[in-house]
Amino acid sequence: MATVQTLAGESFEPELPKRLLKIAGEIREAGGRAYLVGGWVRDAMLGGNCRDYDIEVYDMEQDDLIAILSKFGRCNLVGKAFGVIHLSMKGESLDFSFPRTESKVGYGHRGFVVKTDAKLTFKEAALRRDFTINAMGMELPDLTLCDPYNGVEDLKAGVLRHVGPAFAEDSLRILRGVQFASRFRLHLAPETVEMCRTLSLDDLSIERLFEEFKKWLLKPGRPSLGLQAFRDIKLDEYFPEIKPLAEGEDGWIKLGDLLNSLSQESGFSDEERMVLMFSGLLAGNAVCINQDVKTCDEETVLKFIARITNEIKLVRGVPLLLKYAFTVSELPSDSAIRRLSVALGGLRLLTAFIRHNPLCDSAGRTLLADSFKSRAVQLGVYEKAPVAYLTGKMLMDLGVQPGKQMGELIKKSFELQLDGEITDADAAQSWAREQL
Repeated sequence: MATVQTLAGESFEPELPKRLLKIAGEIREAGGRAYLVGGWVRDAMLGGNCRDYDIEVYDMEQDDLIAILSKFGRCNLVGKAFGVIHLSMKGESLDFSFPRTESKVGYGHRGFVVKTDAKLTFKEAALRRDFTINAMGMELPDLTLCDPYNGVEDLKAGVLRHVGPAFAEDSLRILRGVQFASRFRLHLAPETVEMCRTLSLDDLSIERLFEEFKKWLLKPGRPSLGLQAFRDIKLDEYFPEIKPLAEGEDGWIKLGDLLNSLSQESGFSDEERMVLMFSGLLAGNAVCINQDVKTCDEETVLKFIARITNEIKLVRGVPLLLKYAFTVSELPSDSAIRRLSVALGGLRLLTAFIRHNPLCDSAGRTLLADSFKSRAVQLGVYEKAPVAYLTGKMLMDLGVQPGKQMGELIKKSFELQLDGEITDADAAQSWAREQL
């Protein structure tokens, strides 16, 4: 099995489908060359496996490639204009493409003319790539590295650099720079910053914007470096809803620290993590510049969300969490803890904000979060909100008919329950009996 020399100088044997190596061998015997390209190569150089196999084939015509691929599975010419052949095999699917050039001729991400040319050199074809770290290839089957734009050196130096002028033809690459900076702990090259500042995001759909924001905030990495790239490009002027947690540069540092800390939280569902991280990004709308707590600026928060998505979980969850995110500065009463749980549907996300609140000292916030969680667990309201002990069925058994009286009894009983005066269903039923 072929091995890769990683940036750390270690020998790494990446996972590769055996059938892909056989296909590459047949392509070579037929006079062609097959390269793994893009993210697979970048990840392999970092010592990680990637199951997204994109293969570019050189010095071979389409019909000849299809003849080889058809021996291994079903071929589907999914992107005729782009020269992309999808190969479906049992338990595996691979995408093969031909080297191509792209020319911007219209508005938006669809306004390109694409020309395939099997005779292009790897260096010529790689000119259409976004960043040098994504413009590398490894020739199969022996994984010989081809790095015409020094992507390896940029990875070693922690630099994210665009390949060439074609970068400007797709404005989504601005946000790709942000999420790559976060995921791979990189800083934008000065010339890339200048290039990005000349571009506009106005031609992008909200779906494309949202995907890049999610990769920035939800994929493993260091989100503060994404925030730094975001500000280097001056995207905080394009998205003024994203604000620092305090006045000046220190406020941006605190926001980056908050994002880094929240990203390390575990045990949440994908939807919960999404609400948590987007709340972190927009946390500047829940504090005043002088660090006094205020009610979340819900209008601004919702304005930003509407600019990138209509995801209902964010529309509902982010303003709600930010309303309470910075309100707990000392251990609340049991009544207040129960009511917070009712408001938020449980206290797991709020506890994460308390634990990582950069406006408080580390030791103090850790102690507060531990105490808050411990008491919420004891009260049975940490994982989910309390429900009323008194039910409509109980009241009907007592002769109360559905209507205003029933609703008022349940509401009053629940308030007493939150205050700790009613502690179980039997006590709720006894209380109700006394009211009749």
